[in-house]
Amino acid sequence: MLNRDRNDDFNALLPGKTTEAGATRRTALKTALGVGYAATVMPIMAQTAIKTPSTGLISGESIYDVEGFMVPFFYAAPEGKNNLPVILVVQEAFGVHEYIADTCRRFAKAGYLAIAPELFARQGDPGSYGEVAKLMAEVVSKVPDAQVMGDLDGAVKWAGENGGNLKKVGITGFCWGGRITWLYASQSQNVKAGVAWYGRLVGTASALTPKHPVDLAASIKAPVLGLYGGQDGGIPLTTVNQMKDALAEGAAKGNKAANASEFVVYPQAPHAFHADYRPSFRKDAAEDGFKRALEWFKGHGVS
Repeated sequence: MLNRDRNDDFNALLPGKTTEAGATRRTALKTALGVGYAATVMPIMAQTAIKTPSTGLISGESIYDVEGFMVPFFYAAPEGKNNLPVILVVQEAFGVHEYIADTCRRFAKAGYLAIAPELFARQGDPGSYGEVAKLMAEVVSKVPDAQVMGDLDGAVKWAGENGGNLKKVGITGFCWGGRITWLYASQSQNVKAGVAWYGRLVGTASALTPKHPVDLAASIKAPVLGLYGGQDGGIPLTTVNQMKDALAEGAAKGNKAANASEFVVYPQAPHAFHADYRPSFRKDAAEDGFKRALEWFKGHGVS
């Protein structure tokens, strides 16, 4: 069963208080997790934003420790169930706000323990930013891939201690989180399958981002379904084709996960077509993509 007691630990992380782990004001993100939408994407398209009821679910915020840092996260799961398959839900650049929390509830309704860690917690609170450019410059660009991989490992560990079946772990992510989905499926032994929504595939190597999905495709460890928009101005289909070629290279060398990975491109969909609270939302593509995601996880043993 899920351990609700750890929610009480959040009280020690409120502004003005510290812990032995060296927590600061930036770790006090409880109110930002799954509450409202990111300021950077206002105004919200209320007529399309989905609100999944929490009836029959247990959900909320908690924390887990990664090398002395308390990582806040949102979770949702079927109430009264144990030995649940696990889905890691990786945020957009805007953090773990209501849209990501609702996505967790959707997976919980499908029978999963869904966990969305706030992966920017060490760098800052994305909910406090009103300008995308400033958020990207001051927070997102300063997040190391290695830190993210470790925090996701921490989420898996927490799941195993709180009702999750670690033989059935999947990962999905959106935009920034789509890239992370590819990376985690390439580097982690924890996951059996991933679903990446319009995540960047190529890029320039740096100290914080030494490898990109295309660099790791040939050695990927878990099959990934890539869901992309044909009208995505930031992710050209040429980069999708580069990724396909890199996966084919791995498949030719006997990599079963590379061979099993697939792409679905929605010709008329823009970037962020699953984000129901934004003008980019495309209902048909979003619904089809989520249906495919559930089928993908089921087909690869994450259910």
